[in-house]
Amino acid sequence: MANIFGYFSNDIGIDLGTANTLVYVKDKGIVLREPSVVALDTVSRKVRAVGDEAKRMLGRTPGNITAIRPMKDGVIADFDVTEAMLRYFIRKVSSGFRAPPRVVIAIPSGITEVEKRAVKESAMHAGARDVITIPEPMAAAIGVGLPIDEPAANMIVDIGGGTTEIAIISLNGIVFSKSIRVAGDELDSAIIDYMKRAYNLLIGERTAEEIKMRIGSAYPLDEELTMEVKGRDSVAGLPKTIHITSQEVREALADTIASIVDAVRVTLERCPPELSADLVDRGFVMAGGGALIRGIDKLLSDKTGLPVTVSDDPLSAVANGTGAVLNDLSWLMQNA
Repeated sequence: MANIFGYFSNDIGIDLGTANTLVYVKDKGIVLREPSVVALDTVSRKVRAVGDEAKRMLGRTPGNITAIRPMKDGVIADFDVTEAMLRYFIRKVSSGFRAPPRVVIAIPSGITEVEKRAVKESAMHAGARDVITIPEPMAAAIGVGLPIDEPAANMIVDIGGGTTEIAIISLNGIVFSKSIRVAGDELDSAIIDYMKRAYNLLIGERTAEEIKMRIGSAYPLDEELTMEVKGRDSVAGLPKTIHITSQEVREALADTIASIVDAVRVTLERCPPELSADLVDRGFVMAGGGALIRGIDKLLSDKTGLPVTVSDDPLSAVANGTGAVLNDLSWLMQNA
């Protein structure tokens, strides 16, 4: 193992997400968890802020500064800005390292070779001495503790910010995977569209995300929730406050969540019969921020007839998976 990959002391795993980036340092665990946002000077293209500080600027910047998310749908939308963001994160966690870190980085299973190469080159330019990629659903499955080395079906549904990754894994390999570019960002957009359509209220990404987190649901609740929302009236152009219910938000999210349900069903239809038999008892595990939407596990269980479990720490699943790979690279040797 050492002959192929070297020793992974002081090396790191990265979950380079559309919404958030998590960094795992070997023997230390997850040491960084910040939004994948960069604030740029629009004239000089100089980076003004990254991560938490930059996210606070979203929708609030003066004319010469723009806060952008360089990742879109799980892939790099702006190479230079992604490189600057990665450099910031890598330097932040590796300041005490004796040498540039080697990086294990999780990527969506459905990206092209060109997109995959862009991720590797971006990390190399940002200061990594070597980059190894791992499919996101594999990292998530490892991170939630699924026994992927067994000759049985292990199914993971990882709903992130830009993509939903679904995979059936057996004997350390992906039997079938499906990656759709419908996830947390699409849910936010659905809420923004609904508020404009139903109330003539214009809201930003941060407000939409807050609505999703506070009262969003995929399944009827025992007690419906309400929330006060502030924005701008699209007709009068003045600030406006309304109250909405979780039932309305569920209606807004319905079509987007239906796309995720369809992708899960397609994956199950492509599963070999022997492995399908395993899933009847084992069901599947959910990870990613989307797994935290109230009742989405119940909805998927209803639509598939299978037991559905939400992992204990869904937001950290992929990052923890990259960390586990740093400690045990045996599956990487088989897939190198």
